[in-house]
Amino acid sequence: MSFKKFDFEVGLPLDRFIKKKQDDFPYATGELSQLLRDIALAGKLVNLAISKSGLLGIEGAMGKNNVQGEAQQHLDVIANDRFINALKNGGEVAGIISEEEDNIIKVNCDGKYIVAIDPLDGSSNIDVNVSIGTIFSIYRRKSEIGGKVTKEDVLQSGNQQVAAGYLLYGSSSMLVFTTGAGVYGFTYEPSIGEFFLSHNNIQIPEKETYYSVNEGSYFNFDDSIRQYIDQCKKSGISARYIGSLVADFHRNLLKGGIYFYPRTKSYPEGKLRLCYECNALAFLVEQAGGMASNGQQRILDIKPESMHQRCPMYIGNKSMVEEVISLINEVATP
Repeated sequence: MSFKKFDFEVGLPLDRFIKKKQDDFPYATGELSQLLRDIALAGKLVNLAISKSGLLGIEGAMGKNNVQGEAQQHLDVIANDRFINALKNGGEVAGIISEEEDNIIKVNCDGKYIVAIDPLDGSSNIDVNVSIGTIFSIYRRKSEIGGKVTKEDVLQSGNQQVAAGYLLYGSSSMLVFTTGAGVYGFTYEPSIGEFFLSHNNIQIPEKETYYSVNEGSYFNFDDSIRQYIDQCKKSGISARYIGSLVADFHRNLLKGGIYFYPRTKSYPEGKLRLCYECNALAFLVEQAGGMASNGQQRILDIKPESMHQRCPMYIGNKSMVEEVISLINEVATP
């Protein structure tokens, strides 16, 4: 299906933007629009909790790990609850998969959509007041409406997404999303509780401004990745790495650059999660004129085999992603 990208007036409220977009597609029936509103509402509640976390004493780890084996923060649980409750109350979602949950959350058998979500990406940075975020993907369910949600519903390749995006909680909070017709960014105005269009039809700059990678793992990377990092340094490309995927991706989306989390000796399959991190950002970056790969193939063409499947990711400027893929193939060739 081909989509037309639209230009909208900066300052347009999110609800009015969604209504205008819906009017442009005669077959739209409103469920996806409502689902995006539900996600925006949950984002407002999470933003409020984050802004008051120090005063409410809800910072820090809970002392237990999630399904990924990672230390679970208090705000991880709060964010997970906020999004699940908002999606349940909205009524448009049949099932949810979350970084914080072992299994599929079955919500409403009459719902048409599946949501894959990382409720609070970068949560280990909460205590030091660094930007963090939420990442989400939306799919149409495959199974019959009214029946039970199946694994086939949640294990769809990223090219089946109908919408994807992220919320960034920082010096200003933003909602950035695509429905397959361009990428749009909305900045939150907390005094009136509304998101307003601030970034219209985002396109990633062609300039190779930044490279973003955890160089603390340099000696755990394959030779090809170390060579690419060395090339970036020799070319004078600036290194920027926050450690919050959403924040690193957002900066490069607006300024130009590449983010990559390759496989390492500790994580031979990569560390990022395909279903609720890589797919969403890959959809966004392609809509913005960029590229996303696992080093061998397009991220969006990978068929997941499990909910929490990990995946290497190289994402950003097309020229930079192509260059690192070329090095990977060159070094791998005897």
